[in-house]
Amino acid sequence: MRAFIVYDSVYGNTEKISEAIAEALGPHGNVRLLRAGDVEMPELSPGDLLIAGCPTHAGRPTQSMQVFLDRIPEASLQGIKACAFDTRVSARWVKILGFAAGRIASSLKKRGANPATAPEGYFVTGKEGPLKDGELRRAENWARGIVELDA
Repeated sequence: MRAFIVYDSVYGNTEKISEAIAEALGPHGNVRLLRAGDVEMPELSPGDLLIAGCPTHAGRPTQSMQVFLDRIPEASLQGIKACAFDTRVSARWVKILGFAAGRIASSLKKRGANPATAPEGYFVTGKEGPLKDGELRRAENWARGIVELDA
């Protein structure tokens, strides 16, 4: 399996989640960790896995992640498995605005990707974090679950 994890991180929390996902996927194939603002769309082949994640900002992906997603041509992800995650606070007003993971997943699906699993959110204790206890372990388990679904 080849997996590409494209992420953006503002305070380092999403980067830690991305690294935990990469570590959990590592034993199952070739994993590349790529920062959204520093990368063009990687060359993907059918069967590859694309995971995208960033912090939720005003209910949406960060600007760097949105630019990355906007650069993906329509229908170019045919045969690619994809999933999305975000980091978020649990404040009530954020629930009203929504979260980045769902919007990322919709964007990937619109471009032809096959959802590998439902979007996932990981909680931080405040705007700058840190991550709530257990979130790194939850991210690892989420990634292992993707591999199990693919088996």
